[in-house]
Amino acid sequence: MNDRRLIKRVRLQNYKNIAACDVVLERIAVIVGHNGSGKSNFLDGLRFVADSLRSSLDHAMRERGGIDAVRRKSSGHPTHFGICIDFDLGEITGRYGFLIAALRRGGYEVQKEECAVAKKDAIFPSHYYVVERGRYIEGNLKSSPPTIMSDRLYLVALSGFEEFRPVYDALSTMGFYHFNPDAIRKIEPVDPGDILQRDGKNLPSVLHHIEKNHPDFKHRIEQYLESITPGITSVKRHSLGSMETLEFRQRVQGAKHPWKFEAGSMSDGTLRALGVLVALFQGAGKSDSTNRFIGIEEPEIALHPAAARSLVDAIEDASEHTQILMTSHSPDLLEYVPEDSILVAISSEGEGSVEPTRIGPLDVNSLGAIKEHLYHAGELLRMNQLFPEKSDLSMKKMDFFGS
Repeated sequence: MNDRRLIKRVRLQNYKNIAACDVVLERIAVIVGHNGSGKSNFLDGLRFVADSLRSSLDHAMRERGGIDAVRRKSSGHPTHFGICIDFDLGEITGRYGFLIAALRRGGYEVQKEECAVAKKDAIFPSHYYVVERGRYIEGNLKSSPPTIMSDRLYLVALSGFEEFRPVYDALSTMGFYHFNPDAIRKIEPVDPGDILQRDGKNLPSVLHHIEKNHPDFKHRIEQYLESITPGITSVKRHSLGSMETLEFRQRVQGAKHPWKFEAGSMSDGTLRALGVLVALFQGAGKSDSTNRFIGIEEPEIALHPAAARSLVDAIEDASEHTQILMTSHSPDLLEYVPEDSILVAISSEGEGSVEPTRIGPLDVNSLGAIKEHLYHAGELLRMNQLFPEKSDLSMKKMDFFGS
């Protein structure tokens, strides 16, 4: 199987309740943990990167309540937070990261930002840049560097440079989903885009795009949907002039042919399952070879436990072309995912805690119990006996750019 990982490694420091973490991501990764343990904050750290590049750093910060809501609160009063990503774009690999420092009265500045790209298996980067506090420190750009603003990410300004455009495109188009069945039920204006929105409200348009351009993947979505929600035979966009909704066909006992139902008549579980499936397969079949990445919050919500096997089958299928990161509370889901795909988030006090979160792969005891067939991961989760590897990262300052 091809290694379709866009993101190989993620390091966060002082991001929300995460003091420090250094996590290697597999093709499929599932983060489990109690409420407030930091699993959603880890996912949000990556979404922060995508939001900052796609819109602006200011927008991403304001959406989360400002820098004081983003940087970790602790007795040490950290004045900065940082995110660093090791990526793989197929032909090139590299690293991108930044540290953002708080200023007075809710202000902030990009304390440091670096990006380096290299050809596959090369020892040294072919292109790189370093900026600090609005100043260009070093790099090897092909032309004069654009103007630098200390409150903006420089990669946005360099998105027009061919050597950095692939990095910008890959990281800015990472997709993150937390589906809202009420938003999916609403009749919405036709959306010309082919990228699913975070809450799924443009699902009819994206599904129609898949049907028109990649009918085999549309059929695959319907097959998985039927296995997750028995009785559903098909789903398609239903146009209502300039508006649209979803139309399902479902077998009804005693009826000769499946009945038609619009989205407003369907259950939360069915709508969320369809959202997850469309998110998984929306990038399939596209001609470019760039690795893709999506993150999904608790894909099992409102699904019957028996649907977990079919959901994992769909995730495995989609991972042939897309890297997938999920958060989950489902022991049933963990029964079917490989143990090396499981990450555990743990904090000392749970929700509202100011204690550092730890995130990492299963520790040796958890792995041993699974490999010796004493328990499967789902049973250990039910017993609260899944733990991450021990790490002292929270006790030291991370060197994003030198390690």
